[in-house]
Amino acid sequence: MYAAHFGLEQDPFSIAPDPRYLFMSERHREALAHLLFGVSGSSETGTAQGTGTGGGFVLLTGDVGTGKTTICRCFLEQIPPGCHVAYIFNPKLSVVELLQTICEEFHLAPRASASASTQSPTVKDYIDALNTFLLATHAQGQTCVLIIDEAQNLHPDVLEQLRLLTNLETSQRKLLQIVLIGQPELRTMLQQPELAQLAQRVIARFHLDALSAAETVQYISHRLSIAGHTGPLPFDDAALRSIHRLTHGIPRRINLLCGRALLGAWAHGSARVTPAIAKRAAKEVFGAESTPSLVRRMRPASYVLAAIAVLALLLLVLRPDVKLWSETAQRATEPLAKPPSASPPRIASPAAVATPRAFPVNTTLAPLNTLLGQLPRDPNAAWETLAPRWSLSASAAKPCDPGTLAPWECYQTTGLTLPQLRQLARPGWVKLRLDDGDSAYATLVEFTDQT
Repeated sequence: MYAAHFGLEQDPFSIAPDPRYLFMSERHREALAHLLFGVSGSSETGTAQGTGTGGGFVLLTGDVGTGKTTICRCFLEQIPPGCHVAYIFNPKLSVVELLQTICEEFHLAPRASASASTQSPTVKDYIDALNTFLLATHAQGQTCVLIIDEAQNLHPDVLEQLRLLTNLETSQRKLLQIVLIGQPELRTMLQQPELAQLAQRVIARFHLDALSAAETVQYISHRLSIAGHTGPLPFDDAALRSIHRLTHGIPRRINLLCGRALLGAWAHGSARVTPAIAKRAAKEVFGAESTPSLVRRMRPASYVLAAIAVLALLLLVLRPDVKLWSETAQRATEPLAKPPSASPPRIASPAAVATPRAFPVNTTLAPLNTLLGQLPRDPNAAWETLAPRWSLSASAAKPCDPGTLAPWECYQTTGLTLPQLRQLARPGWVKLRLDDGDSAYATLVEFTDQT
């Protein structure tokens, strides 16, 4: 209802896991990049397969609403060709039901038992069919990935069966990579002694934390931009601080609160969300939870400082001659500092993160047609301009071939939006499709607010 009022083309704060709205925080980028690299690294063919990273478990955890499922959907959209995926979203299954579901996801029929029996397929029947399938796909240079969402609901017996599935292997590599996605209690489960063997097979672990105050502002700006909004944010600075405090930086809670706050602003004919509107929206969305107590609001790192402050106050009450009130204790009771400006990040040189280089920008904007005529049509020519930004040699004929940039990784994708490019914040090149059907390559070295 409020879309036209704020110049939006669609609802920017839907809680559906739409990959277009994925906000790539530093941790989200790391999780997605490693998931993709794990799949692409295991998809190489030939004798090099033994050096791939396929097989074993990858663990992705995070609190409710931090974006795990959205990361998974984005991962599924970028699965490379030749990779078979089985996705299980309801893991409350028995061992037999799990194996049956995996075979159904891979479109496999269980192998028939010794005779034309009328009995239901056994665990062995399903595993035999799966093993035959995995060996056949391996022979064709293809890979298989099993993704289990809400994995904290898996029974220990089922987790043990999953571990046994990773025993399906050749002399060079394992045939099945398993991605477990779940809430933080999944990590606690894997610390149990009976699951020690499974924990030892986890080759990568990622935990999605809540967003910081600055990331919360960037998250809101990102989703509004994807939905078609231009101009200043329809939230004032105080409202943004309130939203971060009330949502604890959890993306799903931010979506719920911001959507209700925009509706409230529209109902009042206001062009911006104020702190009063945000707090009223929080009461409608979260109920009594919207006014958290001091203990719930404090960050874990503040608990010790708060304890020091309380002890100091008690000592002051009991013994007025003892002066233990320190500057540290005072800071424990001060409000959170104002978040830094959410201006778009400047692109720094990944090769020198400790001392980022500032790249000069020509502020005189040339006509577009003139610029297009100057851009190279050959990606190798564009690489000669880009390579120095990464302190790499420009002599590589095919810089994005596997192994060429080791230990660097070449990240390629299609359909990136401008906000996503700003989130990546790394030097690269952009392939432009021209009106004549040809392509040109623009080297991206820096963003400013407008250029």
